Amino acid sequence: MNIEIKITKKPIEYHLAIKKLEERVLGVKEHDKPELIWILKHKAVYTGGTSFSKKDILEKDINVLKTNRGGKITYHDPGQLIFYFVINLNKRKKDIRWFVNVVEKTVIQTLKFYNIKSFADKKNIGIWINHQNEIKKISSIGLKVKKWIIYHGFSINISTNLKSFKKIVPCGIKNKQVTNLKEIKNSNFHNLNKVLISNFLKNLEG
Repeated sequence: MNIEIKITKKPIEYHLAIKKLEERVLGVKEHDKPELIWILKHKAVYTGGTSFSKKDILEKDINVLKTNRGGKITYHDPGQLIFYFVINLNKRKKDIRWFVNVVEKTVIQTLKFYNIKSFADKKNIGIWINHQNEIKKISSIGLKVKKWIIYHGFSINISTNLKSFKKIVPCGIKNKQVTNLKEIKNSNFHNLNKVLISNFLKNLEG
């Protein structure tokens, strides 16, 4: 399959990235443009998915950007790796659950590469870690499907400002904390982009 891979190092505004994704979805659907993997970082922003509730905003002074992805409210900043994609399931499997499993396996296998054990939870979407006897979220997943073209993606918290999550109920899940890789392990996570891309492609084509 023809998949373009982009890595943007400078933090990008959320709405600009989504505009580019939407353009690529249209290009894939109507003009047979290549699928896309796009790794980037966002400037600090709170975003709310299609099932987000205002009850999940704990400090009312924050602004939440409404989006068309699935899921509830979350937070992005430059300390977080964003893995976006535009993948055409018409040419693969028309199976959303299969694709979610591809994403979950990608994150779990990548963290295992750095000797960090993580797991998926059927009740609470995302990837979780048992850190100091407390279950904490390390990766969020938010997807959107248009005519079997699936896009948006997932995030991994590397050095994300964890205090910012205190102002919301992250992903609408109460009584569960968010963590980042720097809190768990003192490492530079060298080659994280490369390992993620390799695992994603392996799971997608496997």
